[in-house]
Amino acid sequence: MKIIVLLNGKTNQEQMNNLIQDYFNRITHYINFETIIIPELKKASSLSKEEQKNREGELMMKYFEPSDEVILLDEKGKSFDSVGFSVFIEKKMHASVKRMIFVVGGPFGFSKEIYNRANGMISLSPMTFSHQLIRLIFAEQLYRAFTIIKGEKYHHE
Repeated sequence: MKIIVLLNGKTNQEQMNNLIQDYFNRITHYINFETIIIPELKKASSLSKEEQKNREGELMMKYFEPSDEVILLDEKGKSFDSVGFSVFIEKKMHASVKRMIFVVGGPFGFSKEIYNRANGMISLSPMTFSHQLIRLIFAEQLYRAFTIIKGEKYHHE
């Protein structure tokens, strides 16, 4: 299985980006892993929220293959504890999912087209976080999931 994290826009804070990259680099020791960054929309401030979501959605759709398992990070999604998330990942690995794409949306969420294409949604918290901070939280949890799957000592329970 390959895991792809599809991100909307760059992380402008160097320290935050370094932390995120550290976890993403660690994940490559466990699984075929890639990040894809969708460029930020030009003149986004002149667009309505719906127009922004639709344009971002059009850009995202270009990266999906019909067989992909697309999971949105969305506050309306299913919540997991860390062990539960690792079980979710492991089940997908055993189900022979070829590519699993986790999608972090823009500041206004996802277009209807993206919601319709998604195979599921995961909530990391009922709280709202910046898209930069959610990247770090998700990167750490994805790394933690693989350490749990491998029985390593990173996760304490």
